[in-house]
Amino acid sequence: MREASYIKLHESGELARRAASAKEMLLACSLCPRNCAVNRLAGEKGVCGAGAEARVSSHNAHAGEEPPISGDNGSGTIFLTHCNLKCIFCQNYPISHLGNGTTVTPERMAEMMLSLQNRGCHNINFVTPTHYMPQIVEALDIAACAGLRIPIVYNCGGYESLDAIRLLDGIVDIYMPDIKYSEEGPAIMLSKAPDYFRRSCEAIKEMHRQVGNLEIEEGGIASRGLLIRHLALPGGMAGSRKSLEFIAREISPHTFISVMSQYFPAHKALQIPKMARKITIDEYREVVEIVDELGLENGWIQGDT
Repeated sequence: MREASYIKLHESGELARRAASAKEMLLACSLCPRNCAVNRLAGEKGVCGAGAEARVSSHNAHAGEEPPISGDNGSGTIFLTHCNLKCIFCQNYPISHLGNGTTVTPERMAEMMLSLQNRGCHNINFVTPTHYMPQIVEALDIAACAGLRIPIVYNCGGYESLDAIRLLDGIVDIYMPDIKYSEEGPAIMLSKAPDYFRRSCEAIKEMHRQVGNLEIEEGGIASRGLLIRHLALPGGMAGSRKSLEFIAREISPHTFISVMSQYFPAHKALQIPKMARKITIDEYREVVEIVDELGLENGWIQGDT
C-alpha cells in the first residue's frame, strides 16, 4: 500500500508547523463556516460546544464502514464528541450534542491511533473531526514520530471551512464527507446552516483537488481519495437530485458515493412532521434511479427500508 500522506510532512517538520497554524485558528475560532470567533484556548465555546481540548467518546476497530474503508480488519475509528451542525435528527446526539466522552491530551489521542494500528486496522478514521482539527493534527505528529504509518480518514459532515481543509492538504489521505442538503429551507430547519450546500460544495471540490478519486488497492482497501456519503431523507428533504448532479458534473462521474437509507426519526425529528417517519422504499429507489441516470457507477447502496 502507498505511503500515508502525512509521513513526509512529519519528517520535514511541516506537520508540526501545520499543527501550530491550526491551533491559532482556535484563538478566534474559524474552523467551520459558522465563524463563531470565540477564543477556545481561553475556555470560550461556540455553537459546537467544544473547548480547547479534544473529547473522545470511543475508539475501536469498526467493521460497519464502506467495504474499502473497513476491509477485513476494521477501520480504526475515533469518535469525537460535539459537532458543528447539531442536526435535529442526529442518531448520535448523546455524543454530538451532549458531548458524552472523555477529555484527551494530544499524547493520549496519539496512543489511541497507535493502538488501532497495532490491532491491524486499515486506517485511522476520525468521526466528526471538524471542530477538533488542530488537536488531531498535533496528535498525528506525535503518533507519526512513534511509528504511525496507516492512512488518515477525515469522516465529516460536509460543513467545512475552506481554509481549514486547505491546511489539511497532504495530511489527510481519504476524505469521507456527507452531502446532506441542497436547498436552504431544509438546511435551516434541520441544521440551522442556511449556507450548507454552498459551503459543502466548496469544501468537497477542494478535497477532490487534494486526493482525487478513491484509489482501491490490492485486497480491496482504499489508500487515498474521496468518498461522499448521502443520506436519503423523507419527502425529498435532502434535495438528492441537485446534490448528485453537483457530484457528477463538478467533481467527477467516477466519484465513489455511498447512498444511505437508514434514516429514522431520532433526537428531535419527531417534532417535525415531515421528518417523523422512516423513508419509504419508493423514496429510496427514486434516489438510486437518479444515481443511475447520472452515470455514477462507483459506490454502494446501503441499508434496507
